[in-house]
Amino acid sequence: MVNSILSKDKDPMGAAILDYLTTGKSDTLRIISSMFEEDEMPVPHLFRTQHDMPLLERKVLDLSRGKILDVGAGAGCHALALQKQNKDVTAIDISPLSCEAMLQRGINKVQCVNLFDESFKGKYDTILLLMNGTGIAGKISNLPKLFNRLKELLSPDGQVLIDSSDLKYIYENEDGSFDIDLNAAYYGEVDYQMIYKDIEGKPFDWLYVDFHLLSTIAEANGLHAKLIAEGEHYDYLAKLSRIL
Repeated sequence: MVNSILSKDKDPMGAAILDYLTTGKSDTLRIISSMFEEDEMPVPHLFRTQHDMPLLERKVLDLSRGKILDVGAGAGCHALALQKQNKDVTAIDISPLSCEAMLQRGINKVQCVNLFDESFKGKYDTILLLMNGTGIAGKISNLPKLFNRLKELLSPDGQVLIDSSDLKYIYENEDGSFDIDLNAAYYGEVDYQMIYKDIEGKPFDWLYVDFHLLSTIAEANGLHAKLIAEGEHYDYLAKLSRIL
């Protein structure tokens, strides 16, 4: 939740994106967590076209209107698809290499800036936080700060389209019950670190949040949450709008 951007030597995802863009291939983008086994992110997936996007993402593109802000745009797949529809979209990311890649891909409006940087201003009719957009909050305790920042950037009748997943399935037993320690930290709070070649990113907190809790915290901070669609594996898309 700091206001900074990444340095290029600590930007593994950006390096992988730029490699794939310039050479058509990339090495393994490793994802390490203290909570899960090591995994990897398929870099070509970050370049998916609208045709290859899951239903929830295609729905987001249809719902996006007016002046659009794509937060954490990565390789720019959503921004590029929206731009091809002649929609007015600005893509932001804290990864300077990802921003460089988006510019090379022809995205017109790209800014390397942190969402929480107060020098970043503007009013947007649609704000997108996709690929588990709640993640940038890091912790449940930071969701109010995220929601209030979104309100600052939201036009009076604007909408936030945000997706996440309910990680409770990880704790599900064969009989359908769940082994969740209610006295521990919220089960959707995880930690990650990305590594690409010899580039090690700094560890960071990432938040997955169930819709009920998202809705409760949003309402307490002046935003109404509406469930738009559910995916096939505990994932969902929600719309946030101001409570009038």
